[in-house]
Parts: sequence; structure tokens; C-alpha cells
Amino acid sequence: MMNRMAFASDDVIISVRDLHVSYEDPLGDPLPVLRGVSFDAHHGETLVIMGGSGCGKSTLLNALIGEIQADSGSIFYRLPALGEIDLASATRERRDDLRRRIGILFQSGALFSSMTVAENIALPLREHSQVDQAVIDIMVAIKLQQVHMLEHRDKYPSQLSGGQKKRAGLARATALDPAVLFYDEPNAGLDPVTSAAIDTLMVDMSKKLGVTSVVVSHEMDSAFRIADKMILLDQGRVLRSGARDDFERIRRADFDALSNDEDRRIHQFLTGEARGPLMDNEGMSEYEKLLVGIALPPRE
Repeated sequence: MMNRMAFASDDVIISVRDLHVSYEDPLGDPLPVLRGVSFDAHHGETLVIMGGSGCGKSTLLNALIGEIQADSGSIFYRLPALGEIDLASATRERRDDLRRRIGILFQSGALFSSMTVAENIALPLREHSQVDQAVIDIMVAIKLQQVHMLEHRDKYPSQLSGGQKKRAGLARATALDPAVLFYDEPNAGLDPVTSAAIDTLMVDMSKKLGVTSVVVSHEMDSAFRIADKMILLDQGRVLRSGARDDFERIRRADFDALSNDEDRRIHQFLTGEARGPLMDNEGMSEYEKLLVGIALPPRE
């Protein structure tokens, strides 16, 4: 039975507690990636997960959608029509039910190249609903209209720009009216203007659909445009979790005026300064040093 204490309040949709995930290094030893991650995602909010390369962002996302199994800790969902689900102990049927209530926008859009835009969006409706084709056609048109892509419905992915692929991918991610939307680096590879347009679309969609959005991103301008709450991962742990305004205050502060090492680390990441407590004299992060030290065989 699920531990109901995982949900701090009635509007918590996802509750993660003390999550640990590791991989095997070349020698077969455990390589820790997530080390005790805990946070809550609330109904209707946009939660942005940030962090440097190798900090565990992608691993956390894959754990949240059930693609990888955690070593320990828990991931709980509480969604309308499904009730409460413990991802670690859920049956295959319950996991499938959960997957139908979440949408995922992958970094590349992940559209099927042999299908038109409309066919890509219709696919989850055909696979996971019992509605007639005429209803599917209407729903596809609505989803395309929401992302301003209706005129491109008969094009193939190869005929789309990077931004159009992201829009089409978002339309497909929302085809089944999910309760939670996951975004994996939604602005990757986009120019600043297109990136800002995608951010505006994400915010608009969240408000219209009332979904909870979890966004993995290292694009700071985008993160501060869309976030209600932010999480900064460092060395596989949550360095700071809080409202966007809390992070904005640190980002705008004078580095020398910050009173503790944690705030200085956050400031360095948010501003992109090359030198600071996150790097050593050779420009390598502490976690990169840890990973290299664990992954490399010992010298004879």
C-alpha cells in the first residue's frame, strides 16, 4: 500500500522521495547518478529542472516516466481518474494507465518520418482510444490549431523546420489530454526567436489545458520565462528548490555580496560564469571529476 505521507498537500500531483539511481561503470561497479532526490510537483504548475551536464537531469526524467527503475526511493503519482500510483510497485496495467495520462515532448520532436503531421498526432488516439475516425480527424485538427500548425497537417517531418517539429511534437503529446506534460530540452537547437515562441506556446498550453508541466532544460532564458518553480541539480542532488523569484534574486545579485557557498554555486550556474565554486582550476566540475575518477580503471 502506498505511503500517503508522500503527498504534502491535496494539490500535489507528483511526489519524489529520496530517489537514488546508479549505473554500472566499465569495471562493473555502481556509478551514482541521482543521490537522494526529493521534490513535489503541484497541480497546474510548471516545474523546471536545471543542472549542468552529467548532473542527472535526463536520468531523473527517465525515472519519472518509468523508463528506468530506481535503486531506492519512491515516485508517487496522484492523477484524476487514476487515483494514487506508486511507480515502483505498480502493475504493468497501472503503468500503462499512467502512461496514457502523461505526454512527453522529446528533444527532437521524435515524429515518425513515414507519417504526415496529422497521422503522427492521430497515432495515440488510434492506439489508446475507441473513437471513430471522424472524431479522430476533428481532434487532430483541434490539437494542430492549438499549436498553430493546422496548415501543415499533410506535410512530412522532413518538410518541417526545427520549431515546427517541436510544435507538432507538442500537439501529439497532448493528443490524449494528459494530466502531466514532460518536456525534454524543448528549446534545444532553436534560434532565440523560435525558442521564445515555443516558450510562449508552452505557457499558453499549460493555462488552457490546466496540466502540470515538468521541463528539463539548461536554457536559462527559457527557464525563467516559463517556470513557476525551479529545481537545480548538482552532483546528483537537489542543490536548491524554490519559486522562480528566489532563483531570480540570486541570478541578479552581485557575486561578491552572496554570503554562502551554495548561493555562489547557484549564481555561477544561472549566469554561466566560467570560474567559480562549480569548477576547478582546469575548468572541470566536481561531478565531472567524480565521474571520471570512478569510470577510469586504476593505474597500474
